[in-house]
Amino acid sequence: MNVAARPVARADRLFRAFSDRTRLRLLALLARGERCVCDLVEVVRLPQPTVSRHLAYLRKAGLVRARKDGLWIYYRLAPAKSAFHAKLLECLGCCFKEVPEFKRDAKRLGRCAPNSACCA
Repeated sequence: MNVAARPVARADRLFRAFSDRTRLRLLALLARGERCVCDLVEVVRLPQPTVSRHLAYLRKAGLVRARKDGLWIYYRLAPAKSAFHAKLLECLGCCFKEVPEFKRDAKRLGRCAPNSACCA
């Protein structure tokens, strides 16, 4: 891939990551801070392998970072690597406040204590 094509490929990868409802829900939850996979599974009510697959996609796109602690993996938003990346996250932040499903997820997340029993 030539150097000029790299920013375009990166933009495509970011937009593909944002094109999935589950990945958007996960990003909205991670915008509230680092979380264990088990918390995310509980909130989005999807099987753990499905959530992990979406998180891997977001990690490959450079949108999230993972940290392993014992048996558990904790995810958080990655810092923006470009002005474009920062602007997309800013735009999504506005959307997170407006979408009813994201509001419901945030409420459910509020009921999950960080480092909950599943992570003990």
